[in-house]
Amino acid sequence: MEIMGYAASLLIGLSLGLIGGGGSILTMPVLVYLFRISPLLATSYSLFVVGSVSLFGFIGHYKQKLVDLRVGFLFGSSSIATVFLTRHFLIPRLPAVLFTIDGFQVSTSLTTMVLFALLMIAAAAAMIFSKKQTAPQQDADKRNPLWLVVYGMAVGLVTGVLGAGGGFLLIPALVFFARLPMKMAVGTSLMIITLNSFFGVVSDLGYFEFDWWLLIRIIAIAFSGLAAGMYLSRFIPSWKLKKGFGWFVLAMGIYILLAELTK
Repeated sequence: MEIMGYAASLLIGLSLGLIGGGGSILTMPVLVYLFRISPLLATSYSLFVVGSVSLFGFIGHYKQKLVDLRVGFLFGSSSIATVFLTRHFLIPRLPAVLFTIDGFQVSTSLTTMVLFALLMIAAAAAMIFSKKQTAPQQDADKRNPLWLVVYGMAVGLVTGVLGAGGGFLLIPALVFFARLPMKMAVGTSLMIITLNSFFGVVSDLGYFEFDWWLLIRIIAIAFSGLAAGMYLSRFIPSWKLKKGFGWFVLAMGIYILLAELTK
């Protein structure tokens, strides 16, 4: 199964390189089902993998001046705070069994995977049915800081609980609330994902033991996939890849949901 896990790690980087997203959506299932890591620990591993790969992408966009640092820090501050509080105070205190219904125990692991499957289905729908996003034609000075803070907290909660970077949530928010052009929104979202993931992992260091060699191998393979994806993206229309990947994520999300509920 580990060999399949490393092959899937290549796919994580490939998806990020080809369509600029989807890596975190694949990371959790790969860690849980192929590397046999518990769902709660896998959320932390996912943050580390996604954050490392996003950092590489953020540096590339920053060099091209496609990152709005002001918006990134404004949006990211509330998101980072939520991630830290969630990982530091909420996650370590979750019981193994949340509640029982007619003798059926609803565990934290089951809840995590069901919520993640629903997130995958939502992300797939966004990729399949999305149209070209353009920001409303308003002055950038009319950005609403309150909306950025509130939406940042929502993304931080998703990142903290499920270990997902939330790129498919971040980009629409940066386009419509922060009035950023699409390319600038992608670069800024990578900055926020990197920061969220970093602070999430730091808050976990006292609670989980990390298999650093496993993480390094996964990240190295994901980087290879990222480089290949960035090269191939020059020749393949991204919108076709995005919809195809969306159908793949939808199938995986439905599979995980059914697998977890029928255990």
